[in-house]
Amino acid sequence: MAGFLDKERIIAGPGFNRWLVPPAALAIHLCIGMAYGFSVFWLPLSKALGIKESIKCGPEVGFFAEMFTTSCDWKISTLGWMYTLFFVFLGSSAAIWGGWLERAGPRKAGVVSALCWCGGMLFSALGIYLHQFWMMLLGSGVIGGIGLGLGYISPVSTLIKWFPDRRGMATGMAIMGFGGGAMIGSPLAADLMKVFATPESVGVMPTFIVMALIYFVFMMAGALGYRVPATGWKPAGWTPPAINAANTMITQRHVHVKNAFKIPQFWLVWMVLCMNVSAGIGVIGMASPMLQEVFGGSLIGVSAKFSELDKTQLAAIAGVAAGFTALLSLFNIGGRFFWASLSDKLGRKLTYVVFFVLGGVLYFGIPGSAAAGSVFLFVGAFCIILSMYGGGFATVPAYLADLFGTQFVGAIHGRLLTAWATAGILGPVVVNYMREYQLSLGIPREQVYNQTMYILTGMLVIGLICNLLVRPVADKWFMNDAELAEEKRLAHEKASASEVGGSGAGNDGVSPVVVALAWAAVGIPLAWGVYRTLLSVAKLFA
Repeated sequence: MAGFLDKERIIAGPGFNRWLVPPAALAIHLCIGMAYGFSVFWLPLSKALGIKESIKCGPEVGFFAEMFTTSCDWKISTLGWMYTLFFVFLGSSAAIWGGWLERAGPRKAGVVSALCWCGGMLFSALGIYLHQFWMMLLGSGVIGGIGLGLGYISPVSTLIKWFPDRRGMATGMAIMGFGGGAMIGSPLAADLMKVFATPESVGVMPTFIVMALIYFVFMMAGALGYRVPATGWKPAGWTPPAINAANTMITQRHVHVKNAFKIPQFWLVWMVLCMNVSAGIGVIGMASPMLQEVFGGSLIGVSAKFSELDKTQLAAIAGVAAGFTALLSLFNIGGRFFWASLSDKLGRKLTYVVFFVLGGVLYFGIPGSAAAGSVFLFVGAFCIILSMYGGGFATVPAYLADLFGTQFVGAIHGRLLTAWATAGILGPVVVNYMREYQLSLGIPREQVYNQTMYILTGMLVIGLICNLLVRPVADKWFMNDAELAEEKRLAHEKASASEVGGSGAGNDGVSPVVVALAWAAVGIPLAWGVYRTLLSVAKLFA
């Protein structure tokens, strides 16, 4: 089995069509992207014992006691720790094992990711059955989080090497899948819980089992579908751009991952990603209450503030806000592909300039649109902002490849994801605590987010300055020919002068039916997820 997974076994022959690699990456990312949608389980799990009503724990049951108790239900705030662990272990595992991934290859990393992510869900299902929350934290949070990290970065280096002519588009396709995972998984989980729910069960345990098995099939298919190009391969008819003043940001040389932390450009890009993500992720978590509190009854044609609405009216505007959240998810996903593809034309540095300048203007203008009572301007601004939030994730791997070369881009990307973990704390803390502080000062609910928007604008200004300071990496950081040759040997790369095939213009020796089936396997579930999301969006415009 180990030999079957070795990197030497997945070097593509001259007839391989590179367009088979993106659906393999999407198959994995669409599964692990369900991490974004795990909140669909919180409410049912908070009633796992009581079924209809939660059996509340007494004051003597603290957080640690709650992990082992079998006599009362878990609080939603406790369940949220699974979500936190997902992204802590995503970032840390990607940073720790990124170098191993480059040498072991994407197939082996993809298989390990599938075993961790799906095995973690099965262990969590046992935890639900035994009502042991520590098993859920270990299963999905820790083991699953490791699978998240390895699965997230597994295709990055491979796609960039298959698409040297369209780096942004290639990584955008895969990372779009991570954003789309919850769009498929959340409604699927909701449907399965309805099927499995009984008077004695909320249906979460069998849902975990079924989804783990479905995900395992898709992730293994994706992992086994990975291929890496032979050394020296390039698309037919494509030549690397000559180094000149116009593209000095794109290197043909390679930096070793062990030197990444020593290079100023790495930390500048780290700050670029951290500021872009902090601004966006803080808004995602508060999008629904923000819309409701700012516009209140006007969302349903009632002239009343949020605090003046009755329960029926609050339920109605909550449905509208759910449509707003769904709309943001569509722009988040679409932005990953759109902006990353556009970066192939604009260049990565200029693309981030657009993110920070346009984003800053939109954040700064949001209080004005709220004061004017314009739901259209308010919603439109956040849709564009969330598209750039997703675009930042999808564009950064190509940015790293431009600066540091492709030999260790997956490993360097893994280390950069620590910026995501940092932003996951920074963004929500700023938004949530500023909101509480503003409320404590007696500021009306519809105005409590104004100062927050200005703080987020300041974050984007910091990101813009860091991006403008990025320069080509100094020669001393690049590996020499002997060092590069040794790394290629350790990475089991096959020396080859073959430069034929792979343009995507022809069949490249692979039946177009195979390519179409591969894309249908990931495209149909994604289309179903978009359809279900659009049904929620319709509530916003009803």
